[in-house]
Amino acid sequence: MQNKYRRVLGLTLLCVSTVSLAQAVRSTDSRGAADAVESSSASVQRLDKKKTSDIPRASTSQGSNSQFDEASALEQRDISVLVVAGNETTLSSQMAGKIKRIYFGLGDAVASGAVLLEFDCAEQDAQLQTAEAEYRGARETHLTKLRLQALGAAGELEVTVAAAAADKAKSQVVLRESQIAYCKLTAPFAGRIAKTRVKVAESVQAGQPMLDVVNPGSLKAQLFVPANWAYWLRPGVPFQVRISAEGKAYNARISKLNSRVEGVSQALELEGRFDGNTQGLLPGMVGTAAFSTRPKR
Repeated sequence: MQNKYRRVLGLTLLCVSTVSLAQAVRSTDSRGAADAVESSSASVQRLDKKKTSDIPRASTSQGSNSQFDEASALEQRDISVLVVAGNETTLSSQMAGKIKRIYFGLGDAVASGAVLLEFDCAEQDAQLQTAEAEYRGARETHLTKLRLQALGAAGELEVTVAAAAADKAKSQVVLRESQIAYCKLTAPFAGRIAKTRVKVAESVQAGQPMLDVVNPGSLKAQLFVPANWAYWLRPGVPFQVRISAEGKAYNARISKLNSRVEGVSQALELEGRFDGNTQGLLPGMVGTAAFSTRPKR
């Protein structure tokens, strides 16, 4: 019986020892795996830091090269020039009416003050005649009241009222005469007809554009240059304009500089006046500008 109990006790102790040994092995393996994971994470972080530290330097270098290329292209580009007329306008109708006659057509030369177009103003003429008749009657009434006042047959109030009526009638005559003046459209300066927007017998509204007039004798050049040229550009600086269509060069000088720079394009607007003969130049022609006095960098 005692031998049996000893055997059972020995087997129990053996089982407990085996379980304890297995738990110890599992604990050792878990710590080893955790250490391995921590070691791998540290290596990956060191590698990421090394790669990240190299990226900004390359990006900064590319950004500076891009800015340099844009500035260089802006400096070396051709400067386009547009030829525009010094005097140019669109004449609009100052009244509503029907066009009776057009005296000049496309390209015709006109003198300053010449009648370009005429309206049918029969109604306005009748209104003027009515106003003149009313004025004549009011004036005669006023004169009659003055004579009666001298004879003591009219009072001061009657004379004053008659004078006011005469003045009112006179103002109506002036109003009708000013409306009659709108019946003829005249040239504000000497030049040529660039565009005819209406036709004979056409009815137009007040403010409607009718004729374009330009003066080819007073030409100017309009151009845009890089904003960083502003430090050496001044009124009077000479330049040459070469017209693309004919290849001929014309001398010009800067006359005006804009007081601000275009925010998007960073360009400065200039205006130039041509020197000498401008025969062959017409408004709307395009060319390129060359500045011989441009400083070298």
